[in-house]
Amino acid sequence: MTYETVTYAVERGVGVLTLNRPDALNAMNHKMVEEIVAIQKLAVEDNAVNALLVQGAGRAFSAGFDLKESDASSGERTLLGTKEMLKADFDMIMGFWHCPKPTVAAVQGYCLAGACELALACDMTVASADARFGEPEVRFGAGIVVMLMPWMTGPKQAKELLLPGRDRVTAERALAMGLINEVVPEGQAQAEGLKLARELAILDPHAVRMTKEAINRTYENMGMTEALQTALDIDLVLTSLDTPDRRKFREVSKKDGLKAALAWRESRFVDD
Repeated sequence: MTYETVTYAVERGVGVLTLNRPDALNAMNHKMVEEIVAIQKLAVEDNAVNALLVQGAGRAFSAGFDLKESDASSGERTLLGTKEMLKADFDMIMGFWHCPKPTVAAVQGYCLAGACELALACDMTVASADARFGEPEVRFGAGIVVMLMPWMTGPKQAKELLLPGRDRVTAERALAMGLINEVVPEGQAQAEGLKLARELAILDPHAVRMTKEAINRTYENMGMTEALQTALDIDLVLTSLDTPDRRKFREVSKKDGLKAALAWRESRFVDD
């Protein structure tokens, strides 16, 4: 099957999903969300696949959801349309968490916002030394679709990243915070990710599946599912607000382009 925004292949028991919009730093648009969900379903149903690896083409894993597409359609969406969009994004990301087969993320370069959430949702994450993590949503008045960060690290660390919208967290810092599993030399994340996925793929699939289910149920019993839904509801409210920061960001983006809007956003954090 041919895809527009991703590629997919099965290699020795591993389904390899590659985000394939390198010119846009693999920003996840509506089409990519749809294609990722389709591949998740395909991997689950394929008995030849015992593990799923997700990676990015080019110099980045992904810069997150496509702000250009979102900005262009923001004035056309109803509240119901916004809710459906956020739910689709949420379900796609959590599809890696709920997948009965083990999921691995191989990260190089930028892994930001929704892409950072996607990497957190995978069972294991391997990152190269040049990887940069973060969730900058608050910097332009947006919310976080899948609030996984507090479940992966402590509340102090989660607030340290999320409240100021930090988006330059190094791989070593992410490792220390428990957000990823391993840091490898630059250029080796995909090879090491595939190696780990193949290691998982040769194990007894029933044992791996049930062990993953037991771990996930632990978090569900602690209230993670309810907490994520509450955070998604808050995100819907925040996304629906027309705050001064959102208006300014949108105005600059429409007038001078997305790069100019991002530059405006960052200019407020430069020391005088």
